[in-house]
Amino acid sequence: MSLAKDFREFLLKQNALALAVAVVIGAAVGKVVSAIVDDLIMPMVGILLPGGEWRSLEVPLAHDAAGKVTNAIKYGDLLGRMVDFLIIALVVFFLTRALLKTPPPAPTKNCPRCTEAVPTAATRCKFCTSDA
Repeated sequence: MSLAKDFREFLLKQNALALAVAVVIGAAVGKVVSAIVDDLIMPMVGILLPGGEWRSLEVPLAHDAAGKVTNAIKYGDLLGRMVDFLIIALVVFFLTRALLKTPPPAPTKNCPRCTEAVPTAATRCKFCTSDA
């Protein structure tokens, strides 16, 4: 029974349980973000971007004897990945901003003696202990 108790204490003290929950939730949010990007945003981006296979554009560097490209700089793939990253980053930013709205800071006033910020409702400064 001691091993179970030690393991439980480890999970709580080391925040391993919170980390595990964060990983699971992060994976689920990743799936939602991927679905938003793939199903909603990329079709609209596809309308705006030029037609054709622009993700397969490349600059050939070397050819073999038959004239087939053996080495090339694949700048279309790089551009595509950059567009994907920007779109995913924007979706994550807007989702995070919508879900994690920060409350406005509590109103404060300055202590007349030490000029530290104290809550408006405070009657005594916690820094210099003078009447605020």
